[in-house]
Amino acid sequence: MSISVSIVDDDAEARGLWVDWINSAGGFACLSQYGTAEAAEAHLPHDRPAIVLMDINLPGRNGIECVRRLKPQLPEMQFVMLTVYGDADHVFEALAAGASGYLLKRTNQVALLAALREVQAGGSPMSSIVARQVVQFFQQTRVSVPEGDRLSDREHEILQLLARGRQNKEIVNELGISPSTVATHIRRIYEKLHVHSRAEAVGKFATVVPR
Repeated sequence: MSISVSIVDDDAEARGLWVDWINSAGGFACLSQYGTAEAAEAHLPHDRPAIVLMDINLPGRNGIECVRRLKPQLPEMQFVMLTVYGDADHVFEALAAGASGYLLKRTNQVALLAALREVQAGGSPMSSIVARQVVQFFQQTRVSVPEGDRLSDREHEILQLLARGRQNKEIVNELGISPSTVATHIRRIYEKLHVHSRAEAVGKFATVVPR
């Protein structure tokens, strides 16, 4: 079954490129595309795509506000911000509004499709540059964590790779461990940091005091 995607961006040329990327890849289908938040709010509840690629800098109402309005109506719909902004303030505001991921517009086709698959699987993709911005933001506020919640050396190593934008398969290859082992470590990281997604884990990355 194809992963259905809608695109909201006022740049018609960019929208056309992303539509081509999505429709030319096996396992994906672009359901609709809109140039404004207002049009998206009117039609996405009827389109019901699995994932929406949402630009921030839209004419009129911006993309973050659009997500904030749509997410309560459509909690199962996943929103990925695709934008030129990479600063921590925009990232946090988008995630707080209900976005599941945050990618820069210069993301290439391979990375974009990988991010869509990750979102569909329950993950929260972030471009590595964006993740680094988040890490740098949190480096200003390091906090201790309870002894029982401190990460092991391996868990801290995997969290560092997540913060650099590595996907699970890349971590498997880089560390030479099995996919199930990587999944187990990530689950334990989530439990110890009291988070529920990759984006939240990356957000806490720099606040974790190594063992």
